This record gives sequence, C-alpha cells and structure tokens, in this order.
Amino acid sequence: MARRAHLVGSIPGANAADAMEAALNRLAPYLLTLSDGETGPRAWWIGACIRNLADNPDVELTPVGRADFSSYEDVPQYRLHEGATLDAANLEACLPYEQAFAESYPTFLELRAKHGRPDLPFQVGVPGQLDLAVDAFGFESGFDPRYYQPSLDATISQVNKIAAAGGDVVIQLETPAALIAVASGDDEAAAGTARHVAGLTVQLPAAVQEGTRFGVHLCLGDLNHKSLAKMRDITPAVLVANEIAAAWPSGRPLEFIHMPFAAAEEPPSFDPAFYEPLRRLDIPDSVRFVAGCIHESLSSDKQVALLRMIEDRLGHEADVAAACGLGRRPDVAQAWDAMEKALLLVESAPA
Repeated sequence: MARRAHLVGSIPGANAADAMEAALNRLAPYLLTLSDGETGPRAWWIGACIRNLADNPDVELTPVGRADFSSYEDVPQYRLHEGATLDAANLEACLPYEQAFAESYPTFLELRAKHGRPDLPFQVGVPGQLDLAVDAFGFESGFDPRYYQPSLDATISQVNKIAAAGGDVVIQLETPAALIAVASGDDEAAAGTARHVAGLTVQLPAAVQEGTRFGVHLCLGDLNHKSLAKMRDITPAVLVANEIAAAWPSGRPLEFIHMPFAAAEEPPSFDPAFYEPLRRLDIPDSVRFVAGCIHESLSSDKQVALLRMIEDRLGHEADVAAACGLGRRPDVAQAWDAMEKALLLVESAPA
C-alpha cells in the first residue's frame, strides 16, 4: 500500500470550511481521511465535553486547582450529587460529536468533490468512553461502573447517530487513557494492563451497528503541547495496539491504528533500540499502521531517516502523521510545517 498522510483531528482554521480547505490544498491526493478540523471549542479535544458537564444536573464540580486547563492538574473534574445517578442521556447532551458532524458534513462533501477525492472518508474523532470517564470524573472514579457505564452508553448513542449517515464516515476512536495506563505502570504489569484497557476499548465498536468503520488513535496526551506520560521504548504502544487488534469485534472494520512516536513537544528518539519492539507488532494486514513521527523540531533529512528506521522494524511502509492534532499548537506555523513534512514523507522513496 502506498503511503498516506493522516491528520489526527484538529486543524487550524476559523471554521470547518477553512480548516478542511487548508488540509486539502496541501495534501488532498494523499489524505487517508479528513476531519472537519474540530475547530472552536472542540480544538481542546475532550475539554469541550468537560466544560459542558457544568450544565449536567447529575453532577457537581469538585475542588481541583484552577480548573482552567492550564495543566493536567488544573482540569475541571466532577462527581455525582449526593444520591444522584449519572444518566446516560444527560451525559450525551454534553457530547458535541453528532451535532458537529451534522453541521460540517455537507461542507465536507462539497470540498471533497471540489478537490477530486470522491473516495475520501470523513473522519469523526470520538474520545473513548474510558477517556471520557477518567478525564471528567478522575482516574480511579472513571473505572467505577457508576461513571464508566453511562460514559459508554452515551458514546455508543453518539456513534450510532453518526454512522447512520452512510459508509463514507470513519470514527477515529481516541484513547490516550489506554496507552497512558500502560506506559505509566510497572513493566511486569504492562501486558495485563494492555489486555484490560483494550478489552474496555473494544466495548464501544462491539456495541454499535455493524458496518461502522473505525480507526484508533493512541496518544500520550497533548494538553498545551505537553504529554502526560513518556515511554522508554515503544513497547507500551505495541502492547496496546496488539491487544486492541486481537480483541476487535467482527463486522466493524478497523482501518488504521495511529501510534505516537513523539511525546507532545518532546521529539521522537533516534535511539534504534527504542523502535525494536515494532518487530513484535501484530496487527492484520488490512489495518493500516500510522506512524505519529512528524515533529516540528526535526529537519527534513531527519524526518526521512526516522521514517526509514520505523519502516525497517515494521518490514513495510507506514502512513505518516504527527503525534496528535495540529489545531492546538502554540504556533500555527507548526501545523503547516507538519503538513509539509507529511507531503515530503509520502513522496519519499521506500527505504
């Protein structure tokens, strides 16, 4: 398969049309999928959902730092009102995915035709239910069925509504929580933790309508372009990817898995040993592997050398991307730089 460029989600732009045009003007022939740019409040990923929870009648804000998203310690968190139950419908009212899709999908269709890519799928980024639960209610509380199950039910409902639009929509299931849980834990527990979080992750695709198309985005966090965890080598991501692929339900095509090689502002390693675990990656040939290796600090020559190191361990070509979305970068020039490097990499010769 020829290389493709993948844009993880957010793209700089005043609105959806502006963001999609920016991506198509630079990468139209090579794009794997295209989101609507996740502009406005959605540029802050799950932060939009967390802010919306302030209007949820089932919960109240807990005292936590400045609650202004200035750091991972200052993200608003909630808890149930005394005697309350978290209602899935009330929680779904805080989720913006289906409404945003309905507003931007017609524009996507127009732009797709304009740029001659009738085959291009529309990507809708959806944080996994575990991420919604742990980010909104705290890491330990997020695994509690009182919070986790309504998060799953609300997310299933949103995905089913979007998938009903037809076959040219790909749901990008986004789960930093899964990778961070493995990367931040003990090495001896890593395999078991990966199996556990993968089992939770696939509960969403297993419950939605057959035929729904998916990709998976693994991440280490990118709040204010800072990561929440680090990896000594790529083993945690390989473990999670392998377990997700092994547990993936039939009838819901898994089209790609995106793996981060940078940790937000920290560039990818050039230690060959970091990439050796890629030789143990075990995902079906039908699932495209997206290397999140593009980074603003690397020269063009280093980007090419890094991709060759990755592909040597994989034994085949990889699609290319940054480690996370481009719409939250401190300098918009970093987004355009990432797209230029994506173009360079997809057009570079195989190693």
